[in-house]
Amino acid sequence: MKGFAVTTVAEQAADALRRKIISGELPEGVSLRQDALAAEFGISRIPVREALVQLEGEGLVKIVPHKGAVVSGLSIDEINELFMLRALLEPLLLKKSAPRLTAQDYAELDAILAEYKVELHAQHTTRWGELNTRLHDVLLSRAGQPRTAAIVATLLQQTDRYTRMQLSLSADSIRQAQQEHEELVQLCRAGDVRGAAALLKRHIEHASKDLEQFILSQRRPSK
Repeated sequence: MKGFAVTTVAEQAADALRRKIISGELPEGVSLRQDALAAEFGISRIPVREALVQLEGEGLVKIVPHKGAVVSGLSIDEINELFMLRALLEPLLLKKSAPRLTAQDYAELDAILAEYKVELHAQHTTRWGELNTRLHDVLLSRAGQPRTAAIVATLLQQTDRYTRMQLSLSADSIRQAQQEHEELVQLCRAGDVRGAAALLKRHIEHASKDLEQFILSQRRPSK
């Protein structure tokens, strides 16, 4: 991490920590000591503190008074809220964006789908969230509503680790995600905007329900 440009030290520290959290290298509940992170990254504690505040705003880190920062745990209420907002906003953007998608957009979507299929079957979990976000970004990119798009971009970032977790729950989850993504692109290409928006809403709600059931199952006492 040594050699960060002065103006981007905090941002790059946040990016590095975000990758570690999303990949699971830093699991939930782990303490994030500013002095240790500063030493690891070869920077001062000030940009580390700024990075942690930024990640707290994204929901990845929780700063506890008198205790410091820890990686946020899995919250059913948080998951439901984040995915509910996505289920409301993304179909609205898709309805505006889909009719304006270009041949170049579809070429990019096809490339993402091909790469996504390879990474899913290879179980390369670190790539799942990134490719999922790219696919959604391209599908929504022509909506012409930058403020709503910025909110959705933040929501996608905040749900990235949840998305990867949902995909990793079972082979059925992987197959369904792949099929739904392919169908989304097909519906948009065919001009069925209403059908695509409805599928996108179901797609997001299904991921939320899967995660909720998984977390509840982990909390049930073993017999």
